[in-house]
Amino acid sequence: MPGPQVVPVKGETTLPQKVDVVVIGGGIIGTSTALELAEAGLTVALCEKGGIGQEQSSRNWGWVRLARRDPREVPLMVESLRIWAGLDQRIGRDTGYTRAGIAFASTTDSYSADLERWLDQNAKPYQVGMRMLDAKQFDELYPNSRLKVKGALYAPADGRAEPQKAAPAIAEAARDRGAAILTSCAVRGIETSGGRISGVVTERGSIACTAVVLAGGAWSNLFCGRFGIDLPQLKVMNSVMRTEPLGNGPEHALWSDDFAFRKRQDGGYTIASGRTNIVDIVPQSFRYATAFLPALAQEWRSLSFRIGPRFLEEARQSRNWSMDAITPFEACRVLDPVPAPRVIDKALKALKTAFPAFNDARVAQAWAGYIDVTPDAVPVISAVDTIPGFHIATGFSGHGFGIGPAAGRLMADLVVGRPPLVDPKNFRFSRFSDGSKVRPISGF
Repeated sequence: MPGPQVVPVKGETTLPQKVDVVVIGGGIIGTSTALELAEAGLTVALCEKGGIGQEQSSRNWGWVRLARRDPREVPLMVESLRIWAGLDQRIGRDTGYTRAGIAFASTTDSYSADLERWLDQNAKPYQVGMRMLDAKQFDELYPNSRLKVKGALYAPADGRAEPQKAAPAIAEAARDRGAAILTSCAVRGIETSGGRISGVVTERGSIACTAVVLAGGAWSNLFCGRFGIDLPQLKVMNSVMRTEPLGNGPEHALWSDDFAFRKRQDGGYTIASGRTNIVDIVPQSFRYATAFLPALAQEWRSLSFRIGPRFLEEARQSRNWSMDAITPFEACRVLDPVPAPRVIDKALKALKTAFPAFNDARVAQAWAGYIDVTPDAVPVISAVDTIPGFHIATGFSGHGFGIGPAAGRLMADLVVGRPPLVDPKNFRFSRFSDGSKVRPISGF
């Protein structure tokens, strides 16, 4: 099944011989990093094995949210909200961003208490206008809802953008500032000289450079392993649908146990399950089982495990390829999993019960994407000490789209060596090996 319809970006036909930085991966993290580096005056080549934004960066819900974030991500997301607010004007292109508000509904007193505690501890210091709603206030915000709630966390400063437009728009802006955008150009590996990064080898030839940023999403673990870097990362599949334009639907995005939705720029809606994700059991699942146990203990109710074709596909993948031969990144240009009909059909049915306006909704398309997850559900935005000049920006655990522009700026700060946008300590790669307690923070 084809994925979402992403705005096409035509790549350069000529490979640059030398740049300051090569960015691997053309999702929102990679393109945002390339834009920031180019604006800092560095020469940049962005290499994408397929097309810009073709994988999870175009397959997510399109939410730009601070609400209910892992507390370790909150400072970076506050900065991202500021960047999104001026991004379209800055890049001269439309990302579909609008500040339209997001609510997280609660049907139990205990969850309402959790939401209020999160609000008090994480959002109030930033004065972003986030607040708790009681049942009456929720009904006023969603006047045609039949959802019976105890309360809701409402974030008026949160918003939405269009995943099929954002990464392409940012990539074109990076090109405006001198970056080379190379599509259908898989990076096969890195080269070092004196132990430091000296270049990359692509399927189209070599590029000399002094720094590399790996923003490879769900492919990052495979790439790192080839070069002796153990990045604990697994994949979770999320299924999404979009509708044709629908009149009289809610303006504000909403999460609940059974469904989540947000209005699209075209007047339709993006709809998904509020909780259910599918985990394909693969060989790496056993390797990282111990590291992911705390996350599994917390999230098992929202995960559906299965063994299927993906196990053999990954078992057969080469993990020690030659850089003069076809690599796994060329064998599979785009991860395009088949969505789970039972998951999205159940979400749509629950949504129609809660909001009668959706009884007239016509499903235009459904797709799925692989979310790259770390053991603590917090990204890596970090240099790798064992290979000077090599950096990783990955593992965003389903939170990457909204935080992407600020993550790109922070990654650029670390590459350039300027004061970081926020303290990068929580995102350091070394947390997986320095004895730190690596686990999600309860409730998020």
